[in-house]
Amino acid sequence: MKTPLPALLFAGVAAAVFAAEPPADPIIAVRAPVVALTHARVIDGRGHAALENQTLILRDGKIAALGADADVKIPDGATVRDLTGKSVLPGLVMVHEHLYYSSIAGGPFHLNEMEFSFPRLYLAAGVTSARTTGSIEPYTDLEMKARIADGRSFGPKLFLTAPYFDGPETGLAQLHAVADVPSAVRMVNYWADEGFTSVKVYINLPQDLMAAVIATAHQRHLQVTGHIGKVSYREAAGLGIDNLEHGFMAMSDLNKNRKPGDASNARNNYAALESLDLAAPGINDLIKLLVDRRVALTSTLAIFETFTPGRRVASAAELATLAAPLRESYLTTWSAINLQNNPVMKSAFAKNMLLEAKFFRAGGLLVVGTDPTGYGGCLAGYGNWRALELLVEAGLTPLETIQVATFNGATLLGVAKETGSVEAGKAADLIVVNGDPSKNISDLRKTEIVFKDGTGYDSEKLFASVKGLVGIQ
Repeated sequence: MKTPLPALLFAGVAAAVFAAEPPADPIIAVRAPVVALTHARVIDGRGHAALENQTLILRDGKIAALGADADVKIPDGATVRDLTGKSVLPGLVMVHEHLYYSSIAGGPFHLNEMEFSFPRLYLAAGVTSARTTGSIEPYTDLEMKARIADGRSFGPKLFLTAPYFDGPETGLAQLHAVADVPSAVRMVNYWADEGFTSVKVYINLPQDLMAAVIATAHQRHLQVTGHIGKVSYREAAGLGIDNLEHGFMAMSDLNKNRKPGDASNARNNYAALESLDLAAPGINDLIKLLVDRRVALTSTLAIFETFTPGRRVASAAELATLAAPLRESYLTTWSAINLQNNPVMKSAFAKNMLLEAKFFRAGGLLVVGTDPTGYGGCLAGYGNWRALELLVEAGLTPLETIQVATFNGATLLGVAKETGSVEAGKAADLIVVNGDPSKNISDLRKTEIVFKDGTGYDSEKLFASVKGLVGIQ
């Protein structure tokens, strides 16, 4: 019996396809068994001054050797990249990120998963490790973590935070309120079993339920962070919380007429910050308590800037990344915020910046994230760069800011022995910048290649791959 011609043709095509090597993805700029980066300026992420004329050898996904050009032998057969005039620094470890984004303005508030665009945007900006601080589609987050880990998708190493733990006053249909202590315990254990490594307590969660969440999470070796309001920073520190989000913007401790356990506590934060004396004993005592209790504080200045009049409008590149309707609604909302010119928000934002620097100078573990939510002006990737620029504006040096965004983040996540600084033996999670961010933090916007576990990704091509998609996928 003769084989039909179409079948023969299909078999021939299939054989040719499967016999050939798959085409190289243009987003991957460097992939070789051994890579030598020569004549580089190295910023180690530990706060030390940059070292000039350094050579790094990358092998098996790790930094195999690091030292002065004259002292490091380049292995035979290595792929060599001459980085004269360029800087190498650790991949960013950002700890308030999301894989979702706000819906287009004009309808009910809704959060949509950006499982394609956001991981690429993070990696394009040099984020090689990211904690998703609150989940809306937990199983999508788990799937994306797996796909990125095995190379099916581009993105950073993901550290997943479970869905929000909020109280009965939650105003978002996508958040499930915690009913009681048994429910809190059950929810923590469920998400721990599913593979999440941290939980986030939210604005309306009362103190008794927060205590149950923290105790159960710690029993399961999960960290607890919080964007809180009904519970004060001081109360949360007393319960053993590991991390507080949004600097001091979410602090209700010093709100006038604050009532313990009242849902209204979170409504007057900005007014309390506006009138706050930064040298007052109350704030000094609170900072000391947080430092003594080793409660990390996450700076998220990039998102709050979008609600502050007189600040920057998104760049042309950021606007091009937004889907057209979201771009239009962003510009409309930004204009309205600036027309209102709310002096309370302007003062609160400025004082929070000073308090974050004060916490850092007091020895607190300051970390940084983007919180790409809001109404369109704070994006994954671009927002990471902006978050670091704002820390410098707040008073940190560029070297201190890089440490906050790399080694400090890795310290919080418990992976500082593996990543977060440029040291021999650590993962080859690195950023190549055509400039010197140790002197000018905005040079991060000149990122060219991002290495994750030794594979180099083309930053420009990653950004280009998601133009017009944020708000859609």
